[in-house]
Amino acid sequence: MPRTADNKTERYQLRIPPTQKAMIARAAALSNKDMADFILDKIIPEAEAVIQAAEVETVSSRDFIRILDLLERPPKPNAKLRAAISALPDAL
Repeated sequence: MPRTADNKTERYQLRIPPTQKAMIARAAALSNKDMADFILDKIIPEAEAVIQAAEVETVSSRDFIRILDLLERPPKPNAKLRAAISALPDAL
């Protein structure tokens, strides 16, 4: 489906070798899309995957339940933790 022009879009220029442009144009035509739509349909999912991998930490259900349990009922500070807290500067 062709994109409609509006004031919420921006232009992005990209320099590529003619052979790559021809390949993209051919693939876009075979997909019944213009080149911009073809490129966006391929690059947006990849961008989302890169962001997801960088920003989202996933844990198993078992670990998630353990994390929630520790947040709701944290363990009592032991001697090692109390010593580490005492060693912190007062400025914190």
